[in-house]
Amino acid sequence: MASDTTHHSNISREVFYMKSVDKKPPRDLDEILGRGEMIERHQAQPSSVEELSYIPDPVLEKRTLRKVDINLIPILGALYSFALIDRTNLGFLYISGMAKELNMDIGERYSISVMAFFVPYIILEIPSNIAIRFVGTSRWLSSIALLWGLTMVSMSYIDTWQGIAGTRALMGALEAGFFPACAYLVSCWYTRREMQLRLACFYLMSVLAGGFASILAYGLYTLDGKAGRSGWRWILFVEGLITVGLAVVAYLLIADFPDKNRFLTYEETKLIIHRINADRGDAEYDQMSWAKFRSYLLDVKIWCFGLLFFGSTVPSYAIASFAPIILMGGGRSVVQSQLLTAPPFVASVVFALITAYLCDKTGKRSLYLIGQAALCIAGLMLTGYAQNNNVRYAGLFLALMGCQANIPCVLAYQSTNIVGQSKRAISNAIVIGFGGFGGIYSALTFRSQDAPRYIPGLWASVACEVLIIISTTFMGLYFVRENKR
Repeated sequence: MASDTTHHSNISREVFYMKSVDKKPPRDLDEILGRGEMIERHQAQPSSVEELSYIPDPVLEKRTLRKVDINLIPILGALYSFALIDRTNLGFLYISGMAKELNMDIGERYSISVMAFFVPYIILEIPSNIAIRFVGTSRWLSSIALLWGLTMVSMSYIDTWQGIAGTRALMGALEAGFFPACAYLVSCWYTRREMQLRLACFYLMSVLAGGFASILAYGLYTLDGKAGRSGWRWILFVEGLITVGLAVVAYLLIADFPDKNRFLTYEETKLIIHRINADRGDAEYDQMSWAKFRSYLLDVKIWCFGLLFFGSTVPSYAIASFAPIILMGGGRSVVQSQLLTAPPFVASVVFALITAYLCDKTGKRSLYLIGQAALCIAGLMLTGYAQNNNVRYAGLFLALMGCQANIPCVLAYQSTNIVGQSKRAISNAIVIGFGGFGGIYSALTFRSQDAPRYIPGLWASVACEVLIIISTTFMGLYFVRENKR
């Protein structure tokens, strides 16, 4: 498929220079961009001849991007790592004694506890992404991380499965403000051809940490019986304390939006803003209004991107929550099941980073989305139907590689096709909110009575990957048609 991204394309220096001789800015950015790539128009246009003729110093540009990378990606990735661990560790808790102690293996109690997280998570995504501009990134993100860490600690003292479900709902309300805010923040700093690799680095740090969470869980499980507390309670208590500590560090380190940052010099900030305006014309924040909000909700593209994200997150959540149980069903011990969960996550990180780099270089995100969804389907089928346990385990590798690579790919796909900061804030919230529906869907389709193979749940995940393939094909064809106008 031809171009997948919005009408703003990278501008060659020759085109930049030639257009700068005009004494007034062009009416539409498409007049100065060498090749149009989609249909969306945005009111933010080059504000002056100086902006049009601006040619950054390559040395300064490289140094500035390195500073942005260092100040933005590691702390967001570290904090989100524990957000994902705290969200998806229920499978480890289940096999580490929680199921027996709280009778969570009765009926749908475990699935209900998994699902409880996602209802408030979905509802509060949009309000959170609007609030972050007013509160400030460091205060907002560190505060909610502190609160969800304390919630984790409190869960270690709960004695009923209903209490676990309730506190997971509270965690969902708190974490609703984190992932969409991080994706929105990253999208405001980079051009479209730089975005997916950074989103992948941020997100995949959490995936890698999530893979090693099984090893951490095993280490904490060995404290079983210490101070009269069960192993699963130690897992919650210590992981909650780590999150609290990271939240304090995050308050000191998290960078704000480009127009509010404090770690770049004036020239470096100017360079970042010029680069964004040259790429898509929206470096400055445009104020939200009810009229804009309604128009954003009516943009069909945003909801289509949401469906793609939904389809990507279903197998991701399912494997994170149920892989330990699936592995135990193959005759492995608790320890083996916890330790064997890590390698597929490591493989998925390496694969996703490679494909993110290639997507940024080529811009052909739709082709990668389709191929990665097909890879996930192959892995799910191996996990469900292979007779050999080692082959089933290999299926987890393929399934995770496909779905984890698609998550940053979808986020970059929508961010590069949505112009305007206020619109991208709403779009990120809606799209990532669909990920919450993916969590509910996986919890409802991976039913306790289907353990340990979860065949109906695996087929439900396959259906989501087919949805990705079909939706991406139609969207790609739509973009090609619009590009020819």
